Amino acid sequence: MNNTLTAFLLLICVLVAPAQQQGSDMNSLNPFYKEFDTPFGTPPFDKIKNEHFMPAFIKGMEVQKKEVDAVITDTLPPTFHNTIEVLDRTGDMLGRVSAVFFTLQGANTNDDIQKIANNVTPLLTKHQDDINLNEKLFRRVKTIYDARSSAGLDAEQLKLLEDYYSNFVRGGASLPADKKDRFRAINEELSLLCLKFDENVLKEANNFKLVVDKKSDLAGLPQSVIDAAAEAASKAGSKGTWLFTVKKPSMLPFLQYAKNRALREKLLKAYIMRGDNNNESDNKIIAAKIGALRVERSNLLGFKTYADFSLDRTMAKTPQNVYDLLNKLWEPALKNAKKECEEMQAIVKKEGGKFTIQPWDWWYYAEKVRKQKYDLDENELRPYFLMENVRKGVFDLATTLYGIRFTERKDITTYSDEVTVFEVKEKDGTSIGLLYTDYYPRPGKQSGAWCGAFRTQERRGNAMITPLVTNVGNFSRPVGDKPSLLSREEVETLFHEFGHALNALFSNVTYKGLSTPGDIIELPSQIMENWAFNPDVMKTYAFHYKTGKLIPQNLIDKIEKSSKFNQGFITVEYLAACYLDMNWHTLTSTIPVETNAFEKESLNKIRLIPEIVSRYRSANFLHIFSSSYYAAGYYYYIWAEVLDADAFEAFKEKGLFDQQTAKAFRDNILARLQADDAMKQYERFRGKKPSIEPLLKRRGLE
Repeated sequence: MNNTLTAFLLLICVLVAPAQQQGSDMNSLNPFYKEFDTPFGTPPFDKIKNEHFMPAFIKGMEVQKKEVDAVITDTLPPTFHNTIEVLDRTGDMLGRVSAVFFTLQGANTNDDIQKIANNVTPLLTKHQDDINLNEKLFRRVKTIYDARSSAGLDAEQLKLLEDYYSNFVRGGASLPADKKDRFRAINEELSLLCLKFDENVLKEANNFKLVVDKKSDLAGLPQSVIDAAAEAASKAGSKGTWLFTVKKPSMLPFLQYAKNRALREKLLKAYIMRGDNNNESDNKIIAAKIGALRVERSNLLGFKTYADFSLDRTMAKTPQNVYDLLNKLWEPALKNAKKECEEMQAIVKKEGGKFTIQPWDWWYYAEKVRKQKYDLDENELRPYFLMENVRKGVFDLATTLYGIRFTERKDITTYSDEVTVFEVKEKDGTSIGLLYTDYYPRPGKQSGAWCGAFRTQERRGNAMITPLVTNVGNFSRPVGDKPSLLSREEVETLFHEFGHALNALFSNVTYKGLSTPGDIIELPSQIMENWAFNPDVMKTYAFHYKTGKLIPQNLIDKIEKSSKFNQGFITVEYLAACYLDMNWHTLTSTIPVETNAFEKESLNKIRLIPEIVSRYRSANFLHIFSSSYYAAGYYYYIWAEVLDADAFEAFKEKGLFDQQTAKAFRDNILARLQADDAMKQYERFRGKKPSIEPLLKRRGLE
């Protein structure tokens, strides 16, 4: 996941009263009130306290309001430079506090931070609406936009102008006065509902604990998984037992290896039922309200559905184009998944089982099929995937492709002792920026993996403002004296998020307000996955954590031969979530639906087989209901996979480590993706439009 600051500002907001109680001493000590006087201008986490956030938010909004008012009251005729460019330079202080706060809210939250988030959400939403809905400001922007063809703007300036104009129109600026109040009310309600949805999923994940107190119930589990569960139980005050949670590093190995079918069922059901337990954390009504409010908001802006509104600025353009792509993939993927299910059912029968495969059986029997067909046990691989080595491997790959270097910086303060910071430099020693890596799960961290930033790249005059980028994950923790040993999926995810980081680090634009279509934003991340298990790349990082020996060739061969294994399941569970997302956002009624009935109808329509559940259910679909970034946009990953499969063909044609191809990819995609039309940028790199065939071949769906 790669949420932008703009997306956060549209969704998250706070209460004024606490700020009014702060005295001058607090103001003078508040680190957000001036630019950070630290190496690289990094957040001084040793000085930042929770009580600093509220007054800094309030002050940041006040400062930006004055900056925007100066644009509005400018008596000179509006131009790109005195209006658009100046607008783009507003909000520095608010940006500082927002970037830090929302990073902590996702990666290291606590009760105080969640309380602040609930308080600040309506204030930030109102602040953004006050800017977007200001008629005088919009008139200035529209005047410049209407005269854009004769303004002598370069491609990047024109793109920025078009982005700002579009943001104002989509932010309600052209609405009649009588509809603006309702528009504001919807925005405020949506921001609070999305925040509550997010909090509920985190609460449900943290509250569930599968405590195993009989050793016999651990049958089938690798010793490393047992040890991790014992340590987790001990930390939770239940020494002598074994603790499993719905966090993936804990859950997935249990589903893969535990012989106890009833406990597998209990654990998976707890995962898929997050937000759907008819308790205080239930999300069904919240999801339905969000869906209905998005319809109403879209209607106010002249769109039939939220999907029409959301997709208007993407490469896909229309809901039908998204459905067309999903439909091309669905039938062959479902056919493959059914074959995979038959193979597993045959094993059940051979072992004397009298049951039909259920969702909580899939991982367990898929693992048996993997061993049977490819003689590959995932546990054979983990000892070769030491986290630090994998991270160094992806760094070395970036050095090979782009010539950059990574140096750990121990002088940079962080928000957790589990965060490691690296300075990234060009070959000539020029600093590009910093990368923070934060890879392990904890109660205060939301599930999943994502890339964010404490500061994004831009230029101010001749000064280059370098980015401060974060990679956050939930990978397998070190246990006792055993280090973090990653699964194949975790290795792939580490490479994926690092691709997002390269996109942020290599950014080479002037303006921070430039936007990138959501359905190409995953291209930089997904293309990196192509190198993760390449034999030559693995030889740079896959060393046994005890012996230091390189991964043997026979294991490399097995990985390669099994590359299409279980792709039916992987594709189907993902596409099911894409259809669910699109169906939610092609609703036309402003009356909330009954969530579970709607979900059931949606999945029945595509004939999802009962052995597979959608990757996310409505009540815990964070991508689409905790923010708007992936709403009507969960398809982004598969759309971008069409692009990345096609783009990787360029490397295969010229050589996987060809530096000229890498330079073209960096110059046109990683550095300048947001500076012009996305398809134009892609064609500048590839020399043609993308083809779907490489994707079909990769997933075995020809």
